Amino acid sequence: MRELTSLQKQLSSVCELRYSEPMSSHTSFRIGGEAEVMAFPKNTKELADILKQAGALGVKPRILGAGTNVLAPDEMLPGIVICLKDCLDGMELLPGCRISVMAGVTMTRAALFAAKNGLSGLEFAHGIPGTVGGGVYMNAGAYGGEICQVFESAVVMKPDGTTKTLSLEQMEFSYRHSVLEGTGDIVISTVFRLEEKPEAEIRARMKELMEKRSASQPLDLPSAGSAFKRPVGGYAAALIDDAGLKGYQVGGAAISTKHAGFAVNLGGATAQDVKTLLKNVSDKVYEKSGIRLAPEVRIW
Repeated sequence: MRELTSLQKQLSSVCELRYSEPMSSHTSFRIGGEAEVMAFPKNTKELADILKQAGALGVKPRILGAGTNVLAPDEMLPGIVICLKDCLDGMELLPGCRISVMAGVTMTRAALFAAKNGLSGLEFAHGIPGTVGGGVYMNAGAYGGEICQVFESAVVMKPDGTTKTLSLEQMEFSYRHSVLEGTGDIVISTVFRLEEKPEAEIRARMKELMEKRSASQPLDLPSAGSAFKRPVGGYAAALIDDAGLKGYQVGGAAISTKHAGFAVNLGGATAQDVKTLLKNVSDKVYEKSGIRLAPEVRIW
């Protein structure tokens, strides 16, 4: 691919590049073939330079955070993947019970930073393994909390490398969705508006939620979190359980015997195993309940 070769030459002086990088090393599923090129920018300038160079050559990069909600294909991914985890790093305490968090920070670190400063609202995020950038992109949530409940604004980078600030209204949040899914804009940093509470009370709530996670979720096996979105009129895990699909297996992929809402890698699972598993489960649940389950995991 001549354009990609040109891109490689131009970007080799901009940031760290790796060739034929295994996606399985960058996803929580531990699944995926090689990325033709993976870039690791260290700051926003390097990210902007990558986007500008790629745009000039007509190459559309894929953006990867912590890879905790991604199913990468078994085949080689052509083009360039930009990995932002551990890249856009840093947190800052702001006036008015607010914090600013860079996109590469994990949700857990952001929650702990808020707790240390006596700020409540991100307790639900403690234990979510993904980055803040990915969390904002998909309006991540757990145990009744969602990003949109504490979001004030975000600085995003457009595909041409320029930045702008989006308000809560402009983000158009809904269940596991934001406007960013249709724009291609990349989260750079986010301001969360929280409320004061005693640190001990905040940490007690986080401990309670972590104990719930440990007791109910298959944290000992590779997965991408909840496999399906919550459907209208029910809960995915309950519907899957009612259809008798706990433990249902395709190749090395299976529905967890501990939590029916999770698809797990039992060892050696392929992306095709997972895709077949999700399709079959969705079909069987629909036959049983008339409710169609849609994947929450992002299938590349």
